[in-house]
Amino acid sequence: MSDAVLQGRTALVTGASSGLGRHFALTLARAGADVAIAARRMEMLETLAGEVAKTGRKAVPIQLDVTDAGSVGAAADRAAAALGSLDILINNSGVAPGDAAIDVDEATWDRCLDTNLKGAWLMAQESARHMIRGGKGGVIVNIASILSVRVQKGTAPYAISKAGLLQMTKALALEWARYGIRVNALAPGYIETDISRAFLQSEPGQRMMKSIPQRRFGQTEDLDGALLFFASDASQYVTGIFLPVDGGHTLALA
Repeated sequence: MSDAVLQGRTALVTGASSGLGRHFALTLARAGADVAIAARRMEMLETLAGEVAKTGRKAVPIQLDVTDAGSVGAAADRAAAALGSLDILINNSGVAPGDAAIDVDEATWDRCLDTNLKGAWLMAQESARHMIRGGKGGVIVNIASILSVRVQKGTAPYAISKAGLLQMTKALALEWARYGIRVNALAPGYIETDISRAFLQSEPGQRMMKSIPQRRFGQTEDLDGALLFFASDASQYVTGIFLPVDGGHTLALA
């Protein structure tokens, strides 16, 4: 795949202040896209914007709370105005509480579902409106999880929200194909980031690694091929699919 497969494209990445979102923004920029980077922590977005600028691409930091419809609308409007169009949405914002199901309180449930599912819905809807008005179609990549289709203990609200996100992906792909909008779900397995590293390197994490057929956790770069496939014209006849990038972990989960 060419280094400039996204030359001339514009993208909005949510949850871009750290972790996978941060990596996704840099990956898209290196592939030629100008990016709007959105999250709650502006100071971290400003730092990321400086790194994007070093790739020669434009970066627009935008404060965003995906659980607030007003914030979502304003972020999509600002991204489209600052970049001139909105071609790609990477719907990445998410939280992952780890309580046993019996101990999950209402506030934790609401925070997880509001962020991972409702927030993704609001973001997709507002972005699609801009794509439709632009008349060129667009791409929405929902960041799902292998727990969209499998279950592990202690992940109930997260797994439920990500299962809903997968069904949302299919529903939007079906309805929005007529506008030239492709909607797909990228499903990472356990990827080593600053947030996850301590657990993955712990004794329980190392035990879990033995259940992954490739016997390793993923690195952020392992997601680049799938991300650029979905974001670029390489997938122009692909919509409504779920793609695990997990070293075969989905195959081994109950």
